[in-house]
Amino acid sequence: MSRRPERRNAQRSALVLVVDDEPDIRELLELTLVKMGLGVDAVGSIAEAKERLQGASYDLCLTDMRLGDGEGLELVRHIAGLAADLPVAVITAYGSAENAVAALKAGAFDYVSKPVGLEQLRALVKSALSLPERTEAAGRQLLGTSAPLDQVRSLIGKLARTQAPVHTSGESGSGKELAARLIHENGARRDKPFVPVNCGAIPETLVESELFGYRKGAFTGANEDRDGFFQAAHGGTLFLDEIAELPLHTQVQLLRAIQERRVRKVGATQEEPVDVRIICATNQSLAGMVEAGRFRRDLFYRLNVVDLTMPPLRECREDIPLIASHILQRLAAQNGVTPPHLSPGALEELMAYDFPGNVRELENILERALALSPAEELGSADLALHRIAPEEEEPESQGSESQPAAQPLDAPLPAYLDRLEREAILQALGRTGFNRTAAARLLGITFRQLRYRMQRLGIKEEGR
Repeated sequence: MSRRPERRNAQRSALVLVVDDEPDIRELLELTLVKMGLGVDAVGSIAEAKERLQGASYDLCLTDMRLGDGEGLELVRHIAGLAADLPVAVITAYGSAENAVAALKAGAFDYVSKPVGLEQLRALVKSALSLPERTEAAGRQLLGTSAPLDQVRSLIGKLARTQAPVHTSGESGSGKELAARLIHENGARRDKPFVPVNCGAIPETLVESELFGYRKGAFTGANEDRDGFFQAAHGGTLFLDEIAELPLHTQVQLLRAIQERRVRKVGATQEEPVDVRIICATNQSLAGMVEAGRFRRDLFYRLNVVDLTMPPLRECREDIPLIASHILQRLAAQNGVTPPHLSPGALEELMAYDFPGNVRELENILERALALSPAEELGSADLALHRIAPEEEEPESQGSESQPAAQPLDAPLPAYLDRLEREAILQALGRTGFNRTAAARLLGITFRQLRYRMQRLGIKEEGR
């Protein structure tokens, strides 16, 4: 059965293929879509859907998960195999998280649960029909032509055309937030907010109220209603960086927010709907944390629908000259100076360096060199690269003789201890390219403890 809107514009109305074997639901979907001004072809089986796909060009396919002649996933995979630029949304049974995840992994744009909420359906349809052409957003780009970055760029393009949760992994400074922003800016939510949140930077007692908001009077100091990050990102993308730092009790609430697409503010009695896409990032192994009991297995499976791994800079050495040139041009423009160029020796030094802090460390090195050298050409000496000698990394214990000599107490004990602590933290940060997570691990403390100590001792994020 086919329906078209009564009013037709000069241009072709968007055409939706509806696949459901229940006549009542099929008619409800048809009427809703026609009222939105869309054309509709409705069929009751996978076989009919495949036949229609051969003879017509559709803008969206909306299919039930379970049909009389097969699974909706079969249709999702069939459309993906046609290499058609056609978003597919799947209708799943209420509470069927496994089916929703399976659909997203198979390449579905998004899913909606039964009973179908018409507002949620309309929002999904509008989002799917607003997908941009497959072009990288202007003004922000992933620089480099190496094979690892080409693979990442290709995957970003695919992920931008779905609503699937994405887990971005990789070393600190490798560009996880840039990847998340590119997914957002090339997707259907590009005109809505992108809200980045560093979960490790929020005190544990405030995580719930910061994420979900709170009502007036919910706790001491809550003098007015306040929205959280979920409400701020409504319609757009919520980027949860360092998600491994979330407390276990907050992980339960996050899981419900993802599954039900509803959140409850602290102090509220009712949940409210939210429409956000979740992209998370960490430089730790979430799978390992699951096995250690530090991260919920069910949340891991919901977040890790698609894993996007950002390669370290040392695996993309051929891209270093291009990235360095781009950074120098940007920094020079910010400072209102002519961008310098790197000498052959400086480029050789950079190409040979392993960059434990990745692109962030490269940017810090170039920013320091630009600030300290007015020359038009930056040489090896201007870069001041610090390589860790093997004996610096793991000094072998040789009894009491290997222990450092005690420093003379030349200040009051608290100030003396603060100085020692500051030196230890700065040394660890220097050895890890200012990777705070790695530095905390090296010092044998948690990320939160390191952040607190840095704030107390006045150590800024870039060590200046």
